[in-house]
Amino acid sequence: ILSPGQYVKNWKPDKNKNEVVEFAICIPGKDDPKEKVYLPIDAKFPLSDYNALVDAWDKGDLAAVENARAALRDRILKCAKDIQKKYIAPPLTTDFALLFLPIEGLYAEVLHDPTLFEELQKYHIVAVGPTTISAILNSLQLGFRTLAIQQRSNEVWKILGAIKTDFAKFGDLLDKTQKKLQEASNTIEDASSRSRQIQKKLKSVEELPLEESSVILELGEEKDYQVQVEENTDEDLS
Repeated sequence: ILSPGQYVKNWKPDKNKNEVVEFAICIPGKDDPKEKVYLPIDAKFPLSDYNALVDAWDKGDLAAVENARAALRDRILKCAKDIQKKYIAPPLTTDFALLFLPIEGLYAEVLHDPTLFEELQKYHIVAVGPTTISAILNSLQLGFRTLAIQQRSNEVWKILGAIKTDFAKFGDLLDKTQKKLQEASNTIEDASSRSRQIQKKLKSVEELPLEESSVILELGEEKDYQVQVEENTDEDLS
């Protein structure tokens, strides 16, 4: 039911001791999912006491039935005390543990005795049978999936937040670029306006012949100017 990363086998709650619980479910921490909290699960097989009870029922010996039930009760409570002492160690573990009884009839006997169930709760032990443990594990699996979805949702929101921040910076850059382009456009417009004003001022001035204007402006002959342009062009290409 659970994936390998969601439980461990033969887990030691205390590294300095030799007590080993058969299974422990890895539950993500409340504040930090990476911090694990372990739910101990220990299976107990008081088969001799249970078989004695079944034999007494088969024989119809009511006195033997009561004696067998009392012995089974004592055995179950002893197992509960043992689990509490060895495996429950908050905050590393949950404040309760599961006592797994692998036979439905054995689990039914525990349920048949309400006072026994209450006694188990005093030791922070929850008795489970084959059917109930499957239901519990399915519920835990659903919880793990919900947590995974929440974690993925948080990651998505973080990515979207980062994109929003970068996009805001990109918008500022576009605004600055637009401002610079507008300034350049205004400069060109001013230059064009000044050019038109100068042309208006010079409109009444009579144009000189090309040769005379070249001499005055020291431009030289038009032919020499063209040759100079071609030479400069050849030098640039080389």
